[in-house]
Amino acid sequence: MKNFSIAIISLLFIFVVSSVFVIYEGQRGIVFQFSKIKRDAGTGEMKVYAPGLHFKIPFIENVRKLDARIQTLDEAADRFVTAEKKDLMVDSFVKWKIVDFSTYYLRTSGSVDNARALLKQKVNNGLRTEFGNRTIKEIVSGDRSAIMSKALESAASSREDLGIEVVDVRIKAINLPTEISNSIYERMRAERTAVAKEHRSQGQEQAEIIRATIDAKVTIMLAEAQKQAFTVRGEGDAQAAKVYADAYTKDAEFYSFFRSLEAYEKSFSSKNDIMVVKPDSEFFRFLKDGSDAKK
Repeated sequence: MKNFSIAIISLLFIFVVSSVFVIYEGQRGIVFQFSKIKRDAGTGEMKVYAPGLHFKIPFIENVRKLDARIQTLDEAADRFVTAEKKDLMVDSFVKWKIVDFSTYYLRTSGSVDNARALLKQKVNNGLRTEFGNRTIKEIVSGDRSAIMSKALESAASSREDLGIEVVDVRIKAINLPTEISNSIYERMRAERTAVAKEHRSQGQEQAEIIRATIDAKVTIMLAEAQKQAFTVRGEGDAQAAKVYADAYTKDAEFYSFFRSLEAYEKSFSSKNDIMVVKPDSEFFRFLKDGSDAKK
């Protein structure tokens, strides 16, 4: 009897616990009866449970909870075409939240992935229209805010279509496609290489001009220096010749004697020197004169 009472109490506890469900803040709940959505008895509309404590029939009714907070749709960049038929890669994100849970569930079956796919298509359609009406220069020069505002306005219809309110649409980045960027970079690199080659050739030309100018100046300086050296040497030789001439004029005999002594000194400075001259040669005139004087 005691075990039976415990079993009854346990079943009642399980029944009570299974009858209660909690919807937390930031959530909404939808109850299903045998896979059918529970509707309001008076209006016949889908019954959406607000945050709080609620009751359901155990094992018959099931609860599906939906996120009521603001969510972010941030997908990979998409390709857009401008008014110039130029491709752009646009990276954007969308802030959205569920405002009509019955419409949301009926359109998306409660799947967040389905909601994101439908919302992305709607927002991208608005962006494509705005990008298609503008050139790249207009997009880059300051129309980005206007594009986002127009895209937000065009996405306002998602409230009725999907039960979703688009809070904000933002463009993070606008880039050229990879293949176009690569071609532009290659062209820029080729242009910079051409400019660098032109600067190098101009530098080499200037270097050659400077080198030729310096070489010419050096040649002129060396020629002038050599000319000046010849002039100074000539003046010195002339002055020396004048000195010799003056000295010779004052005492020609002594001058001849002094010059002969210098010649004797240079000729007989080494014992290995051999001279083949006649004894009566003019070279030995003063030696002979000296010997005649002794006699």
